[in-house]
Formats: sequence, C-alpha cells, structure tokens
Amino acid sequence: MIQLRSSDETSLEAILALNNDFAKETSLLEKDKLASMMDRAFYAKAIEPVAAFLICYDQDSDHDSLRFAWFKERLVKFAYIDRIVVSGDYQKKGYAKSLYEDFFDEARAAGHHYATCEVNFTPPNPGSDAFHAALGFVELGKSYPNEEGKVVTYLIKKL
Repeated sequence: MIQLRSSDETSLEAILALNNDFAKETSLLEKDKLASMMDRAFYAKAIEPVAAFLICYDQDSDHDSLRFAWFKERLVKFAYIDRIVVSGDYQKKGYAKSLYEDFFDEARAAGHHYATCEVNFTPPNPGSDAFHAALGFVELGKSYPNEEGKVVTYLIKKL
C-alpha cells in the first residue's frame, strides 16, 4: 500500500482517473478537489495507484460532506469512509478488504471507537451491502432522497 499525497502528480492523476471511472457510485471529482481531499484525510492509501484506493476522515477532519456531518452530529471518536474504489480488473481479489483492514488498524491505533460509511439504498447496491455486512457493519439510519432520488443507508462498525 502507498500513502496518497497530492504532491505525487502520477498517483494523483491515476486516482482521479479511477475515481471518475466510478463517478456514478462515488462522485465526479476535479483534480484540485481530489488533491484537497487527500491532504485533509485521516487515511488516504492506494494499492498500486490504478488498482484501488480508500479515503477516510475522522471527527476532527475539515470535511464538507453532508453525510460526514450526519455522523459528526451523532458520534464522537469515529472515522468515516468517504470513498473506496477498486478498478474493474482488480475486483473480487481482496483489495477492498485489505484496505479496510489496514484502515481499521489505523483508526483503532488513533483511538477511534467506530468506523462509519454509507452505501446506496436507492438505487440498491447489494454487492456493497453484502461486503459491509461481512465486515461487521450494521445500519444506523437512512438519508432522505436527494435531488436525484438517491437514498443511502448509514452504516457503523464498532472497532
């Protein structure tokens, strides 16, 4: 695994391309926004920059996501998974699980009590639901539909 740094132009470009290949599931990013996210993250690592990456924040992070704010209103000492992307060529090979386990270790070492994230409820994402359930995540709540009708399930895992 490599630590993601916005100053590493090659990694930044590779992560941006990978993210934007999965913009439907995550969200489309501009290069400056991704660089800022990487710099402010509690955890930002990749496996071979074109294979998979994970970006997470903790309760003290300067992060402007409404979903992050939802957790921040309810929890203390948590780490929030903002996005994970695994390239199609590397899916179902344990990359996501490996990144999550490394993140869990770092979050525990930093004194966090919970790992949090959200998955799409509408439209459904049964693969992500099964993956998170296998790792011990449980539902904490659901969002209201956004302008596109998207609803997410908020998940939590005790560390």
